[in-house]
Amino acid sequence: MMGKVLLYDTTLRDGTQAEDISFQVEDKVRIAKRLDELGIDYIEGGWPGSNPKDINFFKAIQSETLNHSKIAAFGSTRRAKVTPAEDSNIQMLIEAKPDAVTIFGKTWDFHVREALRISLDQNLELINDSLVYLKERIGEVIYDAEHFFDGYKADPEYALKTLQAAAEAKVDCIVLCDTNGGTLPHEYPAIMAAVQQAVSTPIGIHAHNDSGCAVANSLMAVDCGAVHVQGTINGFGERCGNADLCAIIPSLSLKMGHDCLGEGKLATLRSASRYVYELANLTPNKHQAYVGNSAFAHKGGVHVSAIQRHPETYEHIRPELVGNRTRILVSDLSGRSNILAKAEECGIELDSKDPVTLEILEDIKEMENRGFQFEGAEASFELLMLKAMGKLKQFFSVTAFRVIDTLRETDQEPVSEATIRVKVGGKIEHTAADGNGPVNALDSAMRKALVGFYPQIADVKLLDYKVRVLPSSQGTDSVIRVLVESGDRDSRWGTVGVSSNVIDASYQALADALIYKLYRDSI
Repeated sequence: MMGKVLLYDTTLRDGTQAEDISFQVEDKVRIAKRLDELGIDYIEGGWPGSNPKDINFFKAIQSETLNHSKIAAFGSTRRAKVTPAEDSNIQMLIEAKPDAVTIFGKTWDFHVREALRISLDQNLELINDSLVYLKERIGEVIYDAEHFFDGYKADPEYALKTLQAAAEAKVDCIVLCDTNGGTLPHEYPAIMAAVQQAVSTPIGIHAHNDSGCAVANSLMAVDCGAVHVQGTINGFGERCGNADLCAIIPSLSLKMGHDCLGEGKLATLRSASRYVYELANLTPNKHQAYVGNSAFAHKGGVHVSAIQRHPETYEHIRPELVGNRTRILVSDLSGRSNILAKAEECGIELDSKDPVTLEILEDIKEMENRGFQFEGAEASFELLMLKAMGKLKQFFSVTAFRVIDTLRETDQEPVSEATIRVKVGGKIEHTAADGNGPVNALDSAMRKALVGFYPQIADVKLLDYKVRVLPSSQGTDSVIRVLVESGDRDSRWGTVGVSSNVIDASYQALADALIYKLYRDSI
């Protein structure tokens, strides 16, 4: 195992600058506690001088006990016309009582002249005296060299002088920032070598993803001697995002031999990723490296057949190492190996020579030709297998339903009502329900009709509902696919319906969701 690389998370500050992301103080505290459990070394809580929410976070986190992580406050060097003692932003950093302070300064001469509008020498002074002042009052001080790579390319001598001004203040780490995200990995070795000749302070990296290279650049920086890596969970961040710690951490640990998290912590990486997505109210990126749902998902029959024998044939690591799992997808590309593997995953015994296996395969191909998709609708696929094997009880049948959408006044919302007739055993239940739209009305009516027979139906919640109009030249008569995600207190499952009628497609998916719940509770 190689040396320790310190992990610095800025999800709560840089991550919140992303479009569509906003955390309340309570969310930030919960995320900080989850990152502490993961084993992150530094958690940047925000910029106390920029907004009341960040000030409140630092107050709130004081009452929490963290077992590993240090809380860092972020800010800038002093303003040009005041001393550090007179600068309100620097004073607020101290008042926040963090374990560490990170401040950024200008390293690009273009920014010094155009943004700060001061001389290059004045910029060196404000970097140095800001850091000296903070180092005397805070235990640990980190310096973020903003726009370092662009600054170095424009004027190498001056960019290195800014780092020397920070090093002379005896900061604990100098972080090289690719703020605009435009540097490529092959540029790192020469620039890092020049930095290490100029200063002896430990070096860190803070990369943005505007060229799609943030993770690669971070790993390259470590390979060139960086011992501190900044990033965000899931790569959240401004524009194209920051370096994704969910890719950096396992790459450092499993592929480069660096100590990052404590023992057993890496296996909690996926759950930490999902936790942050949940609090951000964002749908997880299924194609995200290491932790995404599709990261170890296999669809082609050749792939599935191979990984059944040796997972390493098509998986670069064992997914369990990061808390993920192998998934077998079924589609019109599937071979028998997919069906057998998926059946095994569902706890269903199928024989490769059984004619039922071929029947299921043909059913899938025919249904996908009509527009069905079983990726993300595993529950519908499991029900398909059970029906083909004659192992699925008929819990209920819907003999009729009607949905009425009525617009009574032009300035009011339409009123939706659904009536449904279901048969359970020899009994028929005929009922009606209102809803917030026709699909909700139908869902409510179906549940209302069934709950008397199956009380556990009340536990099922509709978690997500997606409608997609499939490619067609039929305009409003096109085929529609509905994907529904449902869940109870223990798990989640996906179901699918396809029809030229959106209500019918919705009914198929909703009915499958309830049937799957009843089947699972019966075994």
